[in-house]
Amino acid sequence: MIIKSAEFITSAVKPSQYPEIRLPEVAFAGRSNVGKSSLINTLVNRKRLVKTSSTPGRTQLINFFSVNDSVSLVDLPGYGYAKVPESVRRKWGPMIETYLKGRDTLKAVVLILDLRRTQGPEEKNFIDWLALYQRRSILVLTKADKLSKTARKKQQAAIGDVLGVNLSDLILFSSKTRQGKEKVWSAIEKAVSDEHY
Repeated sequence: MIIKSAEFITSAVKPSQYPEIRLPEVAFAGRSNVGKSSLINTLVNRKRLVKTSSTPGRTQLINFFSVNDSVSLVDLPGYGYAKVPESVRRKWGPMIETYLKGRDTLKAVVLILDLRRTQGPEEKNFIDWLALYQRRSILVLTKADKLSKTARKKQQAAIGDVLGVNLSDLILFSSKTRQGKEKVWSAIEKAVSDEHY
């Protein structure tokens, strides 16, 4: 996709604060510190459209961005980070679930995983949960530049086994080298144009 414009629309914690339904939406989810903000910034060719932070758990709202006035990218709070206060974590679950279950214009969820980590039941459960609610998932393995080619293949295969998905469904990505950028956009464009979801 050729990026002509990318802009912040609004932040929300509940449906009444969501922007009016105008564009198809693609949400981005993942553990804190997996490189979610860097992924979105790389996709839209901007350094700081989405604020990146070295402190995991910083995104505490659902943030909506418009790209080319044709698709909305939705940044969800990261999950599974121990240092976020329990009271905040308790609010995140229902907030994210409400959005994912009820948003009619949501076309896909990009689930971002750190290639260097072995994934656990949380990720598998999330993929199964999305399937249950007929939400398409796009699986992206970030930080690919941190591993050698051999280590990348080994980790990709291990993650595929744990999650029960084909290797072809796991997109290797690096915000540093921009590896995988076109593949992610291609998956997003396919999801947005697919009438079955």
